[in-house]
Amino acid sequence: MSLLRVSNLVTGLHNGTAIVDGISFEIAAGETFALLGESGCGKSMTALSLMRLLPDGVSNQAGEVTLGEASLFALPEREMRTVRGGKMAMIFQEPGLSLNPVMTVGEQIAEVLELHGGQNAGRDLTRHQRCIELLDQVGIPDAARRVNEYPFQLSGGMKQRVMIAMALAGSPKLLVADEPTTALDVTIQAQVLQLLRDTQQKTGMAMLLITHDLGVVAETAHRVGVMYAGQIVEQASREDLFAQPLHPYTQKLFAAMPHAGRRDQMLAAIPGSVPPLGGIEKGCRFAPRCDKAWELCREQTPEWTVVAAEAGKLLAGHPQGVRCHLYQEGRREKGEGIETGRVTGEGRRVEPVVSSSPFSLPPSLLQVENLQVHFPIRKGILQRVSGQVKAVDGVSLEIPKGHTLALVGESGCGKTTLGKALLQLIAPTGGSVQFDGRELIGTRGGQRASMQMVFQDPYASLNPKMRVAEILEEGMSALGIGGNGASRQAYIDTLLDKVGLARAAKWRYPHEFSGGQRQRIAIARALAVSPQLLICDEPTSALDVSVQAQILNLLKSLQQELNLSYLFITHNLAVVEYLAHEVCVMYLGRIVERGTSDEVLRSPGHPYTQALLSAVPRIDGQQREYIRLAGDLPSPANPPQGCHFAPRCPKVMEICRTDYPVRSDISSTHIVHCHLSGING
Repeated sequence: MSLLRVSNLVTGLHNGTAIVDGISFEIAAGETFALLGESGCGKSMTALSLMRLLPDGVSNQAGEVTLGEASLFALPEREMRTVRGGKMAMIFQEPGLSLNPVMTVGEQIAEVLELHGGQNAGRDLTRHQRCIELLDQVGIPDAARRVNEYPFQLSGGMKQRVMIAMALAGSPKLLVADEPTTALDVTIQAQVLQLLRDTQQKTGMAMLLITHDLGVVAETAHRVGVMYAGQIVEQASREDLFAQPLHPYTQKLFAAMPHAGRRDQMLAAIPGSVPPLGGIEKGCRFAPRCDKAWELCREQTPEWTVVAAEAGKLLAGHPQGVRCHLYQEGRREKGEGIETGRVTGEGRRVEPVVSSSPFSLPPSLLQVENLQVHFPIRKGILQRVSGQVKAVDGVSLEIPKGHTLALVGESGCGKTTLGKALLQLIAPTGGSVQFDGRELIGTRGGQRASMQMVFQDPYASLNPKMRVAEILEEGMSALGIGGNGASRQAYIDTLLDKVGLARAAKWRYPHEFSGGQRQRIAIARALAVSPQLLICDEPTSALDVSVQAQILNLLKSLQQELNLSYLFITHNLAVVEYLAHEVCVMYLGRIVERGTSDEVLRSPGHPYTQALLSAVPRIDGQQREYIRLAGDLPSPANPPQGCHFAPRCPKVMEICRTDYPVRSDISSTHIVHCHLSGING
């Protein structure tokens, strides 16, 4: 029997424009239903509709939502407040914006307990103990101390876990999780997902999981609804969807995923973007981006078609369904235009990008030796130095011309600080940085034109008051590049051509573009001064898989055309596998493993690298042995003695606690800093 039933839900603006347009699905107790799709498809608005937390100007206009026996849209607001947090709770996408900055973590959890905690609500001591118990349950170390801290004192992963603790405090029957792992490291993501699965097993809680991550869906969901432009276009069990996606949109999402098998080819990116609200009044909403569309698709809206499941493959009475003309009127049996299998669309390839063999490396463009970035800790009225935060602590690396070096590791390990220090946006404390044979440290300005940075959040890094042409022209004017007047505008047009934007876009402002388009503008700005090296700081972390594919294709084609070098900072190991020639694994300010992509990702030598790889969700159905790391990343102000990873390492030995491991060469290109490698070698 279904716990939640959503029938023909329509949510829209007061002018009648639908944001969520007639969707239906059910979730049983103990089941996870995933809503999958790109940003702007209406996933989060669906969640807010169920919770009746819609913003001003948006309302539920039709349909019915039933939780148990209660019709949620018929409840008065007073009764709905008892449902929220009690019977139905929500984890919001951005915990930093959802937590109250002036209340301690314990006070915020206690509020939920007071409203929905039943018999414990009136006893302060018991309530405090319950708060500590909940924080401990979600894996926050030293919960008795953390319960009295404020949100700003917690890392991003901890804040997300506090949000989960608040959601679980009322023992809800249904948990709505809106992108709960989007900005988290793979290790924290694995912990959060395991926590949700464990809670579900113990309590029988149902879960609506909203995400654009196919790996998360593969490991967590029982059934999946694929959403596009306000409609569910395909619904199936997880097994059926991953074995044989039916809708062209679902097939393209799978084809856009990066992995090693596609390293020497472009990804099958989805052209265009999700249509604006009310942009398509008739026909299939995916037709403008679909290479299988024909005239009927543009004239008639496809009906929902149930596809007969094979014997024994029907899950809980829910057959696979799809909203597509290809599966109506016997077209599926005739095989007209149908492609099946997960890698549909992979055949439409562009010319492969041929990369150099990692064993015949071109000359080094960037050489870094023992780079250090230490920040003084000052205390007291006189601001005397009482210690140092060793954000980067003796890093050495090199990047050949035309190659990509990926820098991976958890948040807080010093990756971004290292990138900024190379550009001298942060002054290095010591070491050497040589670019094309010239020392940068101690020189004014250095080679800043030859080295440029693409930041993680293009919306924050682009000036909202400047048009695109002015943004691109700013660096050129400072360095006297691109000529003047008409010649400079022609140069800007060429830059826009290179990054795949229309030339007319140069007269628009950043807020008029999508996230992927803004990232293209940021790349164009970096290219404007003709650099040789781009430092890309998580440029695809917040993007949908389809937009991510477009950006990765762009970076790969630019590298081939301009012989660019990249330092690619990321925690997305699938992107590393696809894009990088070599990989450096960073932990607490130091490189613990370095080698070619195949060496590090196929045969990791350091226990930390092994743990990172074990935490990556798989979509191929193969089981993985997840290595759970104890505790959190130590503070760089007080690093552990000996090997910095020793307090969290499942293979720790006594020598690890006293001596930092020296370099061990596994091969001519693969090095590891680990005592185990020295013993095995």
